[in-house]
Amino acid sequence: MNNKRSKGNIGENLACQFLKKQGYKIIERNFYSRVGEIDIIAQDDDTLVFVEVKTRWSKRFGTAAESVTPWKLKSIIKTAQYYKLLHPELPESLRIDVVAVDNSENQPKIEVIKNVST
Repeated sequence: MNNKRSKGNIGENLACQFLKKQGYKIIERNFYSRVGEIDIIAQDDDTLVFVEVKTRWSKRFGTAAESVTPWKLKSIIKTAQYYKLLHPELPESLRIDVVAVDNSENQPKIEVIKNVST
């Protein structure tokens, strides 16, 4: 599997399955705007959650969670604010989570890091 996007889709699919098991309601996937993109938009109880999915196939360049940069967080925040303007009916409480998918072993390891923007 050489295609970076295909590998990313595998990670996003695993993340969605995992989040659903955790009680999240998936609202939208791959939201794009001029300011950025958000992998998954979900609702966790009364909170609107913007999820960045990072997938790693080896540990050569660090962990998946380590690859979320401050610049990427700024982009997610701007995109999330825009999304919320388009959907005022959704919960007011907002949060950014990162789902780190480690596929370097036989069994994928999935971790949710909640509220990374604070």
